[in-house]
Amino acid sequence: MSPVRPLASRPHASRPLAAILFLVSLSLAACGKSEAPDGGGAEATGAPAAVVTDVQKAALLADMPEPYRSADLAKGKALYAMCGSCHTYVKGGGNMTGPNLWGTVGAKAGHVAGFNYSDGLKASGLVWDLATLDKWIENPRGLVEGTKMSYIGMKAPEDRVALIAWLKVNTSPAN
Repeated sequence: MSPVRPLASRPHASRPLAAILFLVSLSLAACGKSEAPDGGGAEATGAPAAVVTDVQKAALLADMPEPYRSADLAKGKALYAMCGSCHTYVKGGGNMTGPNLWGTVGAKAGHVAGFNYSDGLKASGLVWDLATLDKWIENPRGLVEGTKMSYIGMKAPEDRVALIAWLKVNTSPAN
């Protein structure tokens, strides 16, 4: 019986681990953040990013009902970081693993041209109003059976309010 050599002294012993780590990093990169510094991805499509000024954002927020009107937009922006790994949000931003979110609030589900939505979402008839967005962000698979969205949901109501308010003021055409 030959002695067992330590893993580090075996030739090529670390290759399977390196291959696994490489594949994991590739899969994470597939749902990675946009190259755009603002997370919007407009540069990737060549389309100009729409700029919503602070005054316009304040007006959009003021038009929302409570509790959204009083939401913590900084918290919403921080929470969007989870969404930003799969979604862009500026006008003209590209689709990633998920569709671009520009103009989503108030739009019919499945509205982004060129994105391959699940059959369940296309047939849902949903409109992304505040209440529907709240249910979706809380539990996407509970709202639409067979959705491709793998996000597990956000349980805290105050977090959903902050995220939805942030989405509204950052993904809506200015009034």
